[in-house]
Amino acid sequence: MAGLDATCYSGGVNPELQRLERKLLGHVGRAVGDFGLVEDGDRLMVALSGGKDSYTMLQLLRRLQARAPVRFTLLAVNLDQGHPGFPAHVLEGWLRSEGYDYRMLKEDTYSIVTEKIPEGKTYCGLCSRLRRGILYSAAQALGCNKIALGHHRDDLVETLLLNLFFSGSVSSMPPKLRSDDGRNVVIRPLCLAPEADIARYAELSAFPILPCDLCGSQDNLQRKRVKALLDELSLEHPHLRDSIAAAIGNVKPSHLMDPRLAGESPIASDPPVRLAVLETT
Repeated sequence: MAGLDATCYSGGVNPELQRLERKLLGHVGRAVGDFGLVEDGDRLMVALSGGKDSYTMLQLLRRLQARAPVRFTLLAVNLDQGHPGFPAHVLEGWLRSEGYDYRMLKEDTYSIVTEKIPEGKTYCGLCSRLRRGILYSAAQALGCNKIALGHHRDDLVETLLLNLFFSGSVSSMPPKLRSDDGRNVVIRPLCLAPEADIARYAELSAFPILPCDLCGSQDNLQRKRVKALLDELSLEHPHLRDSIAAAIGNVKPSHLMDPRLAGESPIASDPPVRLAVLETT
């Protein structure tokens, strides 16, 4: 049986949580509508790591499921990758108490990663690739036609800058993506949602957050540096992340230098110069 509605507490309705949920549902609803993330008859495999983002995504998708004009089902899936001390029972207990349909998977990728990656180096890249392959196969086996991942707006912004700074490419994380092998469709329902709102929502909802450093690997230092840079610049320009996120959806290929995008006429005309002011609530 599902637990108490997260927007309620002993004194009645929690107004801050209620407001945050409405705001986040607005972001999710807009993403679903703009990018066609959820369609009638979908069976979504919701990848649940035990972090704030995936908990929030799962709960918001359930809220959306109750009011959406299309019918779709959710299957929460957690993958235990063999990290020492991983508290899978905590996550499973929460899923059971909240009444979610779920599967707990276990594949020891930790041993593979520690064997392949030298000590002191970050495991994140190889670990995520192995996890992705397992989830893709699991989605097929479980009859899920889409995989929902919990990447949010700030992840997309940071990935854009990481690729600009260190990979020489202009790319980020798309809201909807078909896998290279064509078997799966990956969706990111939180792609428009700010991380700060998600973090506060998760805190107020009292999700049982699992630790993310069980592998003992160093954090992704480049991503941390980019996040710190954005934090610093945001002190002077509060809407910086909003602006960069808007840029991801406002691409002018004719004003870049990739000859593959030039088309028949590589000569671009100058558009009127305007300063966009982004509003936040």
